[in-house]
Amino acid sequence: MREELLQLIPDESRVITETIEKKYLSDNLGRKIGTAKALVFPVSTEEVSKIMRFAYEKNIPVTPRGAGTNLVGSTVPTGEGIVLDLSRLNHILEVDRETFTATVEPGVILEDFQKYVEAQGLFYPPDPGEKKASIGGNISTNAGGMRAVRYGVTRDYVMGLELVLADGSVITVGSKNRKDTTGLDLKDMVIGSEGTLAVITKCVLKLIPKPEKSLSLLVGYPSLKTGIESVPKLFQANVNPTAIEFIERKVVALGEEFLGLSFPIPEAVAYLLLTFDGSAEEIDNHIKTVDHVVKEAGAFDVQILDDPQLLQNVWKIRGCLVTAVEAVSEQEPLDIVVPINRIDAFVNFVNELEQQTGMRMISFGHAGDGNVHLCVVRGERDDATWEKELDENLSILYHKAYELGGLASGEHGIGLSKQKYMVRATNPINLALMKRVKEAFDEKRILNAGISYDV
Repeated sequence: MREELLQLIPDESRVITETIEKKYLSDNLGRKIGTAKALVFPVSTEEVSKIMRFAYEKNIPVTPRGAGTNLVGSTVPTGEGIVLDLSRLNHILEVDRETFTATVEPGVILEDFQKYVEAQGLFYPPDPGEKKASIGGNISTNAGGMRAVRYGVTRDYVMGLELVLADGSVITVGSKNRKDTTGLDLKDMVIGSEGTLAVITKCVLKLIPKPEKSLSLLVGYPSLKTGIESVPKLFQANVNPTAIEFIERKVVALGEEFLGLSFPIPEAVAYLLLTFDGSAEEIDNHIKTVDHVVKEAGAFDVQILDDPQLLQNVWKIRGCLVTAVEAVSEQEPLDIVVPINRIDAFVNFVNELEQQTGMRMISFGHAGDGNVHLCVVRGERDDATWEKELDENLSILYHKAYELGGLASGEHGIGLSKQKYMVRATNPINLALMKRVKEAFDEKRILNAGISYDV
């Protein structure tokens, strides 16, 4: 295969067939290691097209990847195929101030792109926790993040895509137009498809003006139930928060210990962490309303995080929770989503299951959209015990989520890790339609072949 690929990409530094580093055969956790015959770094749409045409003709599986920050095995290759690393397609091609759009290649890193447009007074709202993810990866998983409650998710900011299909054909879906009912929306089918339908080579993204000001505040509650019950009241009060995070005190303690920092309102059992964007006058009015609403709902303290160091410490603790758990023990990260009024019921169920099984479970997440992040902790279990008990507990957790009207994933995607749990809970008619869509885009099933809907 090496000689044939070098004919398509005549650069030995970008065609690797001997010893492929494990990081290119895995995801961010590095536990599932796949297999591949070649690792290729294209630098243009034309090169991607040539590689896909070659793979299609030879029936060779292809696994696209960006920064490899996913947590569910979406970039773990299967078979003796090609890993298509798009990280060198990493240019911001255009910022069009007249249409409030930017055109970028898929390997552009999220935090770099956000800094670039904000320096020009513009704003790209999608803000998943992993800032070093690639834009292409964000699109492939329809990444969400803390700001989704106000601004929406990645899908809401993708206006157009250039795609290379499984057979090497190059097409454009979507455009800079703000409205489009011109046929089926192929763009939206690709968003969130985890590299199973097409390879993204260009992205047209919607921008908005940068907010004048941003301010966060922390609310302390005597119970998680009290905190969650105040969330719909905040929406009804029309305070328009950018983010609403929920955290239990026992979880905050992990972050404090890991970073050696202190969280305000230490007497609280649970917290809501809120952020507001807008004009100074608008934010001041919202905070007055929030103070009244949450205290009436049972909060006992509200602290405005207007000190830069305190603000940084609080968000550092919130942001390090998964890392803090991982530093102590291997853990399985979940991102189950439930209706916002069932967060408390689900988290209480998790706490009860933790007590029943003796398997530690750390939960926190986005109260504004019901996205519950869970770390299921291995502890001292040997491989066989961990695999058995993890599967048993995940089955219980996913079953409960669906029972409450929820779903297996809010933003991480399905990948290899969640396939069987998602398939078990999905209507067979829906699965059949998904498979037919896959076959329409990729009838030979060569793109990210390990991810399927018939596990």
